[in-house]
Amino acid sequence: MHFQGEVSGETDVKVTRATLTCLLLLLQSLPAQVWARQRCENGRFTSAGDCCDLCPPGFGVATPCGSANTKCEPCQESVMFSSVASATEPCQPCSVCPGHALLLDACTPAHDTVCTASCPRGHYHPAGNGSQGVGQCLPCQVCPEGYGAAKPCGPSSDAVCQRCPDGYYSESKSSLEACQPCRQACGKNEVMIQACTPLSDTLCMDKELQILKRSESEARKEFPKKTPLLDSESSLAPNASSSEFVPPLAEDNSKNIIPVYCSILAAVVVGLVAYVAFKSWTTCKQKKQLAKARAGELVTSPEGEKLHSDSGVFLDTHSLQDQHLPKKGHRIEPRLYTNLPPHKQEEVEQLLEAPAHGKDWRCLANYLGYEEETIDTFGRGEAPAHTLLSDWSAKEGATLESLYTALAAIERADVAENLSAPAEVSSVV
Repeated sequence: MHFQGEVSGETDVKVTRATLTCLLLLLQSLPAQVWARQRCENGRFTSAGDCCDLCPPGFGVATPCGSANTKCEPCQESVMFSSVASATEPCQPCSVCPGHALLLDACTPAHDTVCTASCPRGHYHPAGNGSQGVGQCLPCQVCPEGYGAAKPCGPSSDAVCQRCPDGYYSESKSSLEACQPCRQACGKNEVMIQACTPLSDTLCMDKELQILKRSESEARKEFPKKTPLLDSESSLAPNASSSEFVPPLAEDNSKNIIPVYCSILAAVVVGLVAYVAFKSWTTCKQKKQLAKARAGELVTSPEGEKLHSDSGVFLDTHSLQDQHLPKKGHRIEPRLYTNLPPHKQEEVEQLLEAPAHGKDWRCLANYLGYEEETIDTFGRGEAPAHTLLSDWSAKEGATLESLYTALAAIERADVAENLSAPAEVSSVV
């Protein structure tokens, strides 16, 4: 029995060794490419299956990874740069700051030139590196009343507006000033007129102001009561029981002024009636003269003679006059921009959004009387010319004649010609 246990133990050890040997052979038979792919972080391999080397920042790719591994070369100082680790990207040329931009950080092999714009007051330059960050200066956002600049407008960043919280206020428009703290309380000798709001500070007034109280010299005097008198002589004499003279009541003066007001009102009414009568008489006289002239034209015309002589039909002169009068007296209505076809409006807007020597929709908006703040608001939209013309056409006097005059003033004859060109219309016969 003991012999059989030893034999069984040796057999188990042999089976275990055989299993381990098979596993090692299986692992060795796997391709080396599988292990290499598990260890390659960038995921790029040569044709032989090796992981591609990355060129660090400051070095560019001289030979990309392919049949052979990556070959790197250092970027030339102040001329070329490479800011990323890559197996394919070569060194890039350094950017050059234009004339209106200032150099903030010079180009190095590891990063590009950093430029900052020198913009006028109230404008900023968007942040960016190299030629990608160099562009035109943009106007700063202006925070309205009740809002403050949580982040003021800087050389490379726009202002960030924030509504003033409780206890703070802003009375003016600004892109730099933040909300100011409100005055906590009025003084001992002051009275609060208005509490603090986001638009204004706490308003206090001195209690001792002369406008809030009456001086002693202006104190109201008490007159003695008027007593009935026995005769007319006593009414002219001063009161025996008082040293002061009793002044006449204010009612007597008001009664004397009433007839004057009535006379003025009557004169105004008479004048208006006379004016209306004169205008009516003049209009009636003009109508009679015009009717006579129309009747004379109809009598002397060949058609009128034929009707009187040949046909023997009675000619109703008054009805003919009524038919012809509207044609003679018809007034040409002004042409409004809103009546243009939509496709014609789109053509005009596209021409204005395409700048021609700087005379685009902004120049037209300035001529039409829009303020710079409103123009900047239009410019932040996707179709500023459409927004401008839509707002302008809603105003009184937005006629095509006014638009022709404005386009001629800003020297945009091409837009005026397109506007005056006849629109394509289809008629049904």
